[in-house]
Amino acid sequence: MADAAVDAPMPECPSSPRPSSSSLDSHAFDSVTFVGVLNACASIVALEEGRHVHEQIIETGCNSDVFVGNSLVDMYAKCGSMEDAERVFNKMLSRNVVTWNTMILGYVKCGQGSKTLELFQQMQQEVAFVGNSLIDMYAKCGSIEDAKRVFNKLPSSDVVSWNVMIFGHVKYGQGQKALELFRQMQEEGNSLIDMYAKCGSLVDALKVFNKMPSRDVVTWNAMIGGYAIHGHGKEALKQFEQMREEGMSPDSFTFVPVLNACASLLALEAGRKVHEEIIQSGCKADVFVGSSLVDMYSKCGSIEDACKVFNNMPSRDVVTWNAMILGHVKCGQGQKALELFHQMQQKDVFVGSSVVDMYAKCGSMEDAERVFNKMLSRNVVTWNTMILGYVKCGQGSKALELFHQMQQKVAFVGNSLIDMYAKCGSMEDAKRVFNKLPSRDVVSWNVMIFGHVKYGQGQKALELFRQLQEEGVQPDFMTLVGVLNACASVVALEEGRRAHDWVIKSGWDSNVFVGNSLIDMYAKCGSLEDALKVFNKMPSRDVVTWNAMIGGYAIHGHGKEALRQFEQMHEEGVQPDDTTFVCLLSACSHSGLVDEGLRFYSSMSTVYMISANLQHYTCMVDLLGRAGRLHEAENMVLAMPYKPQVAAWRALLGACRIHGNVEMGERVAKQVLELEPENAAGYVLLSNLYTATGNRDLGKNIERQRKERSVKKHPGRTWIEVDNEVHTFVVDDQHHPRMIEIHAELKRLSGLMHDAGYVPDTNFVLHDVEEEEKVFHLCHHSEKLAIAFGLINSAPGTPLCIRKNLRVCRDCHTSTKFISKVVGRAIMVTDANRFHHFQDGECSCRDYW
Repeated sequence: MADAAVDAPMPECPSSPRPSSSSLDSHAFDSVTFVGVLNACASIVALEEGRHVHEQIIETGCNSDVFVGNSLVDMYAKCGSMEDAERVFNKMLSRNVVTWNTMILGYVKCGQGSKTLELFQQMQQEVAFVGNSLIDMYAKCGSIEDAKRVFNKLPSSDVVSWNVMIFGHVKYGQGQKALELFRQMQEEGNSLIDMYAKCGSLVDALKVFNKMPSRDVVTWNAMIGGYAIHGHGKEALKQFEQMREEGMSPDSFTFVPVLNACASLLALEAGRKVHEEIIQSGCKADVFVGSSLVDMYSKCGSIEDACKVFNNMPSRDVVTWNAMILGHVKCGQGQKALELFHQMQQKDVFVGSSVVDMYAKCGSMEDAERVFNKMLSRNVVTWNTMILGYVKCGQGSKALELFHQMQQKVAFVGNSLIDMYAKCGSMEDAKRVFNKLPSRDVVSWNVMIFGHVKYGQGQKALELFRQLQEEGVQPDFMTLVGVLNACASVVALEEGRRAHDWVIKSGWDSNVFVGNSLIDMYAKCGSLEDALKVFNKMPSRDVVTWNAMIGGYAIHGHGKEALRQFEQMHEEGVQPDDTTFVCLLSACSHSGLVDEGLRFYSSMSTVYMISANLQHYTCMVDLLGRAGRLHEAENMVLAMPYKPQVAAWRALLGACRIHGNVEMGERVAKQVLELEPENAAGYVLLSNLYTATGNRDLGKNIERQRKERSVKKHPGRTWIEVDNEVHTFVVDDQHHPRMIEIHAELKRLSGLMHDAGYVPDTNFVLHDVEEEEKVFHLCHHSEKLAIAFGLINSAPGTPLCIRKNLRVCRDCHTSTKFISKVVGRAIMVTDANRFHHFQDGECSCRDYW
């Protein structure tokens, strides 16, 4: 009945009946009348009324009028009927620029991005064809000035237009003008490539590039820069190689994007070769090239090389200093990063203050002011110098004005300091500055909240948000984004829902950044249903929106839904980025969709011009490894274009453990332990592999090695929230005040599970104890303790939500399936990799995790 009500026609108003087309003399109207009426229909979105007017237009023969045609196209487009607009457009005998623009804007409004581009290119081709014919006719008649006028009026010129004009000048003895035109053609080609590249339309940029009769260094730089800017590092390096093969010498503007490409690919050896070329070319003194070298070495993990370049640079700008500071931060050298920051500040402030002081003492306050305003950072000495300078020159009002400005800047400087400490990972120092601020604006709170989120301190970020509300500070959309990210990181669904209420009250629910964070929060907190509701209500979506939804489906193991979402994204004309494919490959990996994953991986470079990065390779290794295609996974690691990172080897080692391949596991574990000797993950995976395949002694030996080398394991922890309070459990926990009740509940559950057919899996228990003790140890894993606590503290039938910092073990996975069945509860477990939804003895992962 509801559907029928929606489809029923709207009742007509009795006071203003609509005349039928036969009740009026259509021939009494002219094209001006029809244009006005069609505009009226468009403005009130009266599609049926517009169709009746269209009938009358056909009867009168006005449909051949270009202005009437334009108004028809506009009316249909604004009423949302692009099919009708397209029909009118295709039948029009002549079109002007308004016609084309109306159709293009119609497609844009309806979200048909691919059709918009097709029509725009068709328009360019038609205009160029007519223009070229006119130019050719004038040139052949010797009227080169008329040909030039047409040429200059073309919105865009293709190579045919240029050729006709050049040959025309040559034919009539104007060789110099032909050469000037050829140079202009070269410049415009370069500009066109640069425009397409900067807009991300690299396919169009490449088309122009390939058609150019000759290419200079600017042409190559535009293409290389375009690939580098949009994350296509491999293509940028290929283009650079081709440039050298064609005998073109690179300049400093070439080296900068090439180094950026090396940095994005973590291609250290390729970067070193480029560095050698830079030295040979004499570009090493260029500050931009130097900064890019520092950045490349830092991002590739060679901070020593970065320091060498930095120390040898004759001059440095802020970008150079920032690259060095962030490089030290990335390498875990926070103290050195802080020293560099202070050194940078001192150098800038010292030079600036000295110049300000010199001008002020000479009475030239205008020059002092100019230097003061350009200073990136100032200390109290700089401010005092300016204030005293104004006083000395009798400009008291300016001195007072600057004093007030100085007071206001305290908050800005404080926020900058907090931000700097937060970015360096020193949240304690950030907190000290925050607490000392005489007044805190919303930016101060935002910087602290985002800092805590970034370093995995989501609970502290939420505490800050509560404190912000208590102090009466009005949050802005960035505050809410930070809070939603915090909720996502600690799986705080109810807190997230309260933040969503704040979003609605504050009017930020239509903001795309907030919407994206809401989708991400709901997905990561286990409520895909709420994530989808937010997604469907968003008035506009960007690629991040789609990625959040696809990624949400991925972590919940809904691979098919993730793929359908990608198809819908494609239909709506949204261009995927590298993150989209990380989400897709992850979805395929978690759902065992191997063929689909291989197809997506292949289409990245062939269809979407996206280079595979470390995350893509790691996803592919995980995908193939989980499916038991271990040799293909190993070949994928070995074929990576740069040195494999530990994540890829660790994913392969995990697959060896799942499928019991000891020989490969030993080989891979060696790589993992070489790259991460201080991380226990490699030891644990290899030990579990030995134990699961019956080599218990070898498993114990690996554990012994780990302990001898003082490599500590991260203890398994599980969290459950009950009555707005988070409870934490570890294995064999004895500290919870209600542990006696928890043990009693576990004993009850063990009996029920045993009767239902549960058999404990003691393969992974390394303790050299009797079987009974191993079973007891398994029963007291942190997940089971949390579930038991949840059962005794919630009403029957209430779903339980727990989260764990490590991957769920096989026995806990099996026992949770049994518990969900014997107690009739839905149990959601979030582990380090994904979500598991247990119900009626089944898990959403179908035992594929």
